[in-house]
Amino acid sequence: KVMQIQKHVQAYRPIAKHAHDIIHDREKKLKGKKMRDDKEKVMEILFSLFEKHQFYNIKDLAEETRQPMNYLKQILNEVCNYNVRPPNRNMWELKPEFRHYKAEKETKKSGRIRFRQRLSLLILGKVRT
Repeated sequence: KVMQIQKHVQAYRPIAKHAHDIIHDREKKLKGKKMRDDKEKVMEILFSLFEKHQFYNIKDLAEETRQPMNYLKQILNEVCNYNVRPPNRNMWELKPEFRHYKAEKETKKSGRIRFRQRLSLLILGKVRT
């Protein structure tokens, strides 16, 4: 069904800057530009990150370290291996000579504690063997 328009229809211009764009721009200005930090400082950050997870994507590393991508790649080439094959494709992992995880020591201690707890419960007769 076609209707004839009797009066002028108000047309609105599209909004160029939406609210979420304005908020994003403010947050970006607060963060500032990425500046190259000292190499040792960046390596410390990288080692602490690799203690949490074994594999990282370059974007995640750049976001966490807040370093320029090219500078970060230079450092990563020295201390990390880039995986090209499928299980962890396009991910970085530490070279074997840099892998000294603190988690191994902590798990050994927690294993001893669990053993002692289990032993004490055995002595008390609360756990079956």
